[in-house]
Amino acid sequence: GLSQYSSDPRTEWDLSAYSTRDQVLDAVRSLRYKGGNTFTGLALTHVLEKNLKPEAGARLEAEKLVILLTDGKSQDDANLAAQTLKNLGIEIFAIGVKNADEAELKQVASEPLELTVYNVLDFPLLSSLIGRLTRVLCTRIKEKSNKENADLPVNTGPQLSPTDLKISAVTSKSMHLTWSPPPRPPKKYRIVYYPSKGGPPKEVVLDGAVSSLRLSNLTSHTEYLVSVFPIYDTAVGDGLRGVTSTLPLSSPRSLRVSELSHNSMRLSWKAAQGATQYLVLCSAAPDGAED
Repeated sequence: GLSQYSSDPRTEWDLSAYSTRDQVLDAVRSLRYKGGNTFTGLALTHVLEKNLKPEAGARLEAEKLVILLTDGKSQDDANLAAQTLKNLGIEIFAIGVKNADEAELKQVASEPLELTVYNVLDFPLLSSLIGRLTRVLCTRIKEKSNKENADLPVNTGPQLSPTDLKISAVTSKSMHLTWSPPPRPPKKYRIVYYPSKGGPPKEVVLDGAVSSLRLSNLTSHTEYLVSVFPIYDTAVGDGLRGVTSTLPLSSPRSLRVSELSHNSMRLSWKAAQGATQYLVLCSAAPDGAED
């Protein structure tokens, strides 16, 4: 579904209007841009009251996601309207262009902000967000759907949800996770992690009495998305989410050349931490074949 807004929000099409990808793309191509003011709070209220209703095609069992695209600071209270949506379990992603107020985007968006807030300098640059945003959105939907975990109901109450996820001791291959358990301890935790640029998700299941984990055998210099879900006998609590990048592998430094002769030379360097072997390549400059 899609709505445009200025001082008067307008529904372009409802969730039930189209059933194929091509139909949606055709609708986007024929969309006429609506200029005007920036009443973001009014627009979010419009989405809640008009676009996320069963009569507009919203299914009760489906996850509810709102993607806000704005190029300016709101002229009304966007934060209050956004909080109303978030309190109802609706997740908001905020994308700013040009003159968007980044502080306002962070207020409006759902946590974690590393996954839900995006900002670019001009409209053509929006294309650079498509890949990552698509992966984050689709994975988020899968995560929330998987929380049903053998048809268990999802309960997002504070009694069943952990808080304060911290990621520390990050190396090129590992990171340490800690979190504060909910008032009612879960039976177990399910930790899901995967590279943000795509890759198969991996998971670890822990006893509910444990509230920390070291993830190992990670890929260096890679951004990872991490989720922690508490599992109960009759419900699944709301998950914690975080994002961080592993460090790049350390490099050898201070390369020196000595003992030169007509057919040999000696190389020496400062060791790279953790390296078990070195691969040395040489070629005749400038266009010689590599040996």
